[in-house]
Parts: sequence; C-alpha cells; structure tokens
Amino acid sequence: MTRYLQALVAGVVVGALFLVAPAFAHTGVTVEPAVAGAANAVVSFNAAAESTTAGITSLKIVLPSGIAPGDVTYVDGPAGWALQPDADGYVVAGPAVPVGRDVQHRVRVKQLPVVPALVFKVLQTYTDGRVDRWIEVPSAANANPENPAPVVQLAAPPGGFPNGVASNVPSPASTDHSTGETTPSPTNAASTPTDDDGGSPLPWILAVIAVLAVLAAGAYALNRRRSA
Repeated sequence: MTRYLQALVAGVVVGALFLVAPAFAHTGVTVEPAVAGAANAVVSFNAAAESTTAGITSLKIVLPSGIAPGDVTYVDGPAGWALQPDADGYVVAGPAVPVGRDVQHRVRVKQLPVVPALVFKVLQTYTDGRVDRWIEVPSAANANPENPAPVVQLAAPPGGFPNGVASNVPSPASTDHSTGETTPSPTNAASTPTDDDGGSPLPWILAVIAVLAVLAAGAYALNRRRSA
C-alpha cells in the first residue's frame, strides 16, 4: 500500500507540473525605458515554444498605433534571423530553432507613443505550419482572453499624459521592467492560469498533493509499527 501511495503522489506531482507549466507560457514583452514618449526604447520579446514536435521559424509582430514599421530597427535575435518590415509591423524569421526552445529577439523603437499602454499582437509560426495567434486584447468585457496579446504598461512622461489620453486596455499584470517578471494584477488576472470557473487550479492541485502526501506518510508509519 505504501509503495502504491508513493507512486500515486509522484504521478500527481508530475501531472500538476504538466497542467501548470503551459499556462505560464505564451509570449511576453518588456520595454526599456518603459516611459511614454521615450526615445530609442528597446523592446524585448520572448516567444515560448508551445509545440513538442516543431521548432519556431518566424514571428509576425503587429505594432501598436503610434509606432510605424520604419521606426523599428533590429537589435538581435536567433542566429541567422533577420527583420523584414511590412504594412502593420514586421516579421522576424530565419532557420528554425530547435524543438522546445523559446525565441527571444529585441528591436529598437525610434520613439514610443505618449500612451499609458502598448499592445503587441504576435503570430508565431512553426515548421509544421502551426500558427499560435496571441492577438486578443484584454478588455473590461473579457479581461482574460484565451489567446492574449502582450500588453506593456508605460509610466507617464515628465509633465504627465495630455488631457484626454487614457488607456482602454486593462493591465494583465504589473511588470518589473528591469527583470521582465510579472505579478498578477488584482483587477485583471490575464496572466494567471484559470479553470472554467475563473479560479486558479493551482490551489486544488497543491491540496491534492498535500492530502496524498499525508496519506503516504501515515501508511508508511503504520507499516513501520507493524514491522516492529
């Protein structure tokens, strides 16, 4: 019985990792400096590999209003990749990265628009033709879309935002722009894994693991007493 419970606990732990890990994937964007109107800002993208059989071959970035394709220059990315501007943004592409490897690239923007938030829509293409479309903009009606576009909140420029300038994009997370780490916003958990009822499954998973661990420990202790 003890060995069975131990195996069950191990299985639940592994299953929990598979359930939670994909929810924290997707595509992330950081800006430095993250200040509205900043000149020569560096925008960093991290596209998570979500296929177990194909590598990423290209990223199509739809730029926010106020940033023209001609205002963007390529800084760096995967070996052999290059940037090609198009009508509403740019495509960065090259030799396929190994299966399971995330793709990071950086661009420099001539000047950020004077707005509180930037939305970068991303289309991520794999060698097998699969396309992950991170293009849904969080809104008051749908704060937690299934395929969220990355949103970056910008600090106000010196003197503040002009009158009438306001963000209609809820913040999916508060971002530490020095590290790129995010923490869920209390009013918008777009970056937090949720179940169908809108709550996070993580507490339930941890509770099941804890209960099984207690059962395994009890069975082990009982078995030791019987042996003694």
